[in-house]
Amino acid sequence: MNRLHATKDFWLAALRADSPALQDAVAQAGPDAEVPSCPEWTCADLVEHLTTELHWVRETVPRGTTAHPTTAPVRAAARPEWEPALDELRRELTGTIETLEAVEADFPAWNWAPQSKQAGFWHRRMAHEISIHRWDAEATAGRPTPIETKLAADGVSEVLDTWLPAGKRKGPTDLHGVAHLVAGDAGYEWFVRLRGAGVALLDTGTILDSDDHHARAQATGTASDLLLALMGRQRLDRLVVTGDPRLIGALRTG
Repeated sequence: MNRLHATKDFWLAALRADSPALQDAVAQAGPDAEVPSCPEWTCADLVEHLTTELHWVRETVPRGTTAHPTTAPVRAAARPEWEPALDELRRELTGTIETLEAVEADFPAWNWAPQSKQAGFWHRRMAHEISIHRWDAEATAGRPTPIETKLAADGVSEVLDTWLPAGKRKGPTDLHGVAHLVAGDAGYEWFVRLRGAGVALLDTGTILDSDDHHARAQATGTASDLLLALMGRQRLDRLVVTGDPRLIGALRTG
């Protein structure tokens, strides 16, 4: 596995770049447009989901505690009209960026993953949350554009080092083998060993042809296509897959 060196500033820059594009896309699509990458959601549902989540993050992260929050994101009792809803999304995006900018990466903050309970989790998580949903919104508007290469590569790493260890796999959990992901445009690759419900992200230097005789698979594509496939936004046939494709499907979290 290549070691990515993304930072708070990198993730905040991604948030600032994707937030206006997200707002433009949802405004263009309109409230009743169906989101093709999120079945059963309309664009109004997407806006409500993001507004609720952003507000929760903005209220929760600055508290400086690693204890599990006593409240979860709660939707408003009555959904606002479309223009006020767009304005509320804009305010929550701006407020969340300002909130995350004000806390350092090592500031104590709860998260749902089996890793350090620090605010850096949320710098990273919200950068990817907005980038994925920006793509969703643009797909709804009929003009999806790829996720920026380095951000997408870090997103693949987040799926493998955060989502999967947290038990958020959507694929089968009874497979054994090694999956190899290659993002040619980013110059990154990842090896993942599956042992049924267990999953381990491995350093490339630890992989030897003789150390595992289970099935193998390799998926090659752009970093954006790899991430979108793992997050359930695109079909695996957008990638070049060799070996047992079920091993790649087992890594999906969205």
